Amino acid sequence: MKKSMFGIIGDQYTRVPPVSTTDLSTQTVIVVGANTGLGFEAAKHFARMNPGRIILACRNKEKGAAAAFKIREETQCQTVELQLLDLSKFSSVIAFVDNFLRDGSRLDLLVANAAVSTTNYKTTDDGWEESLQVNNLSTSLLCLLLAPRMLETAERFGGRPRIVVVASEVHYLTSFDDAQVIDAISSFQVLSSKEYCTPRKMSVRYLDTKLLNVFFARSLASLLKDTPVIVNSVNPGFCYSELARELTGIEVLFMRIIRKLLARKAEEGGRQLVYAAVGSSDDPGHLQGAYVNLHKVDEPSDYVLGDKGIRRQNKLWVDLVGELTKIDGRIPSIVHNLGSLSQ
Repeated sequence: MKKSMFGIIGDQYTRVPPVSTTDLSTQTVIVVGANTGLGFEAAKHFARMNPGRIILACRNKEKGAAAAFKIREETQCQTVELQLLDLSKFSSVIAFVDNFLRDGSRLDLLVANAAVSTTNYKTTDDGWEESLQVNNLSTSLLCLLLAPRMLETAERFGGRPRIVVVASEVHYLTSFDDAQVIDAISSFQVLSSKEYCTPRKMSVRYLDTKLLNVFFARSLASLLKDTPVIVNSVNPGFCYSELARELTGIEVLFMRIIRKLLARKAEEGGRQLVYAAVGSSDDPGHLQGAYVNLHKVDEPSDYVLGDKGIRRQNKLWVDLVGELTKIDGRIPSIVHNLGSLSQ
């Protein structure tokens, strides 16, 4: 599908359907980036569904604790808990996963929501460009490390656990130079390099990371296609949030104007995350690998589709697994074991 800026604006003015609901009384939900914006609003919606356990995975302890208190107060849900997760540090992702796996809890819903948006080149302590690590590498690492527990949950308790990767409609507005990025020895190394990340490239970095989110969700869904675990990506739309908190100068003024004209309430965006996680209960399978927008399956960008799109997807997947393997030695066996279930 080709969607222009006018098409995206049209979607912004389309009414968001009511929030989907279900009974989560026995289930465990993890919402990443739940202390503010979309994640906070989605977590509130989940909290009203009587979850057996809802984990707010947040970077900042004080802000996370405040969010947990507010959700308990507003929803009367007493199963809300905070666990620290900083996606700018691979060690934090691994510690979060190990802590969760250690207690043996089931995992039914994982909403991979946290993201940063910046136009300035900055590297993390791990040496990666910050938004590429937070929005893609760490998010993918988290999903892959937790996927086996979600499969175990389905086997032990039934149901269709879901992994929701929060993407964006802006993925329609970008693409990569295949020769420079896709055909490189490691696409992610190129995308993170200072040489590649010129001011022009960084001006669309957020768009690029959301395109990578769509590719990742499709790859992980393909890996899990013959299992009960559902993976999809979702477009929450452009909403009021703290996403652009790192913008400076004229960018701030521009963002204020755009927000005034187009932005949805964060609660409306939160509804879309919730739909991707619990909606279409009568036919959840049709959401496998889907790109979800306005509570329905939409066709993603043409750059993702067709034979060329599949080639790009497969190459990005191989490169991603290669990079994540350097970070956590469990990745190859997880990919192999999950893949063997779909053969």
